[in-house]
Amino acid sequence: MSSDTSATEHPVTVRTSERGAATRGALLEAAREVFVSSGFAEAGVTDVVQRAGASVGSLYHHFSGKADLYLALFEDFQNRQTLRTKQAVQEARQAGESEPMSLFLAGARAYLDGCLVERDLAALFLRGDGPPGFEVIMRERLRQWAGRNATLFENQDALVIVITGALAGVVQEVTLSEDPAAARRMSEEALQLIARLRPR
Repeated sequence: MSSDTSATEHPVTVRTSERGAATRGALLEAAREVFVSSGFAEAGVTDVVQRAGASVGSLYHHFSGKADLYLALFEDFQNRQTLRTKQAVQEARQAGESEPMSLFLAGARAYLDGCLVERDLAALFLRGDGPPGFEVIMRERLRQWAGRNATLFENQDALVIVITGALAGVVQEVTLSEDPAAARRMSEEALQLIARLRPR
């Protein structure tokens, strides 16, 4: 008797979990659209809820508020970017590449491509219109990025600082450019310049 009860309860739990995930996804997609079109400061929770076809209660079930939605979008974007760069570096290694700068450039190119593919979202995080304290999170991410780059370049701290800072500048210019084709050309030219900064 008890096994029959658990068998009927499990599908309900799964469906509830799936509904929750679908609602969360709809809220994030709606937040993305609202933040991109209106900016973080001007966006309202009611705008997000209406666009998602959800309730205010469901939003606060999944997120603590507007800032939490913004940060969740940022984390999801960064996770996708990390996956893109890791895959690019892994593919370069599998192709026989082992030179640190070449591996760095493979990852950097993938990161820039991701910024162009998700240009509206990448630009949202670079415009300076985020929740209070977001600039601290961005600086910490840059430090983490430099730390990952440092694993490629042993005992080359100055080089890591220079190429990470240079690439951060390229990301900003490419992402905020109004001409995607020109931005893509600029990113490739910038990577070629960075490639010349090989350690002696």
